[in-house]
Amino acid sequence: MDRSHITMAQGAGGEAMQGLIKEVILKALATDTGSPVQLTDLDDSSVVGDVVFTTDAHTVKPLFFPGGDIGMLSVCGTINDVSVLGAKPEALSLAMVVEEGFSADDLERALTSAGETAKAAGVPIVTGDTKVVEKGAIDKLVMVTSAFGYRHPKLDENFERVHITRQTKKQWLTDSNLGEGDVIISSGYLGDHGIALLSFREGYGFKTPLESDTAALNGLMDTIINVGGVVAAKDPTRGGLANTLNEWAEKSGIGVHVMEEDIPIRQGVRSACELLGLDPLEIGNEGKVIVAVVEEAAEEVLAAMRSHPNGKDAAIIGRTDASLKGVALETEVGSLRVMDPPIGDPIPRIC
Repeated sequence: MDRSHITMAQGAGGEAMQGLIKEVILKALATDTGSPVQLTDLDDSSVVGDVVFTTDAHTVKPLFFPGGDIGMLSVCGTINDVSVLGAKPEALSLAMVVEEGFSADDLERALTSAGETAKAAGVPIVTGDTKVVEKGAIDKLVMVTSAFGYRHPKLDENFERVHITRQTKKQWLTDSNLGEGDVIISSGYLGDHGIALLSFREGYGFKTPLESDTAALNGLMDTIINVGGVVAAKDPTRGGLANTLNEWAEKSGIGVHVMEEDIPIRQGVRSACELLGLDPLEIGNEGKVIVAVVEEAAEEVLAAMRSHPNGKDAAIIGRTDASLKGVALETEVGSLRVMDPPIGDPIPRIC
């Protein structure tokens, strides 16, 4: 890693960001606090006893886009990071850094969206902070949301179905919890958020209109945990599906085999990616979850996901394979290729 200057790639969720976290952030925090946290322990949230806690800063550009805005995105993204670990989010904080001269109407619009989204998800915003900085110090508005949640009351029952096959390593839905034969399910179409935002921001005007998939997933996670058999869950934000599966493979020490033809991607997203030279499997999402489920429960979990509005397009896309290392993508013509983790998100500032 080049330590002289921080680059955009180091904040984009791929290998470059992992290097920054490992070589600078964790090292510095461990020096200051004696923290035992290692890179392999880092999930979307942190577990402290039976409480899950997370925080996230949002710098999306533009602030308002088809299907969402910075307020909605901030609330949903933080709720999702708590939910996918196996907790029920209880409350949020929201801090803002506002550029001098920013429109008061736009600030109110973003905050109203955040409040309405939190209310609809049943997770209230209970505290926050506001700072104003001189013009040019930031780009309009940054929102920082944090949330905590308690262990889902059905999580232990969820893992009872896992024990049919094997003893799990951890009793949370962590990145390191996958085992042989687990089935991988996507809750729906991938790539919508990144491509919709890019199209709107750059004015590409693709023939097929696309909207962000931004959504709070605590209701969907509640549904599938109640079914049981889920061992891991992750929302594929920056770096998309490729980053999610590679983190799972590395942390769990097991290979993942996915079928290209089974991965739900809209034709509009495929066409846009082909035109722009992008890989749709590396595009970020803000309203999808990837879950790993023991084989015995896979069909039941799939049916439960499809019964929920945020999972109606769910599909089985692959399974774990101990004979593999990393992630293998079986293409539509039957060949296998390595699905490498992205260096960084190909579309900056999408969250």
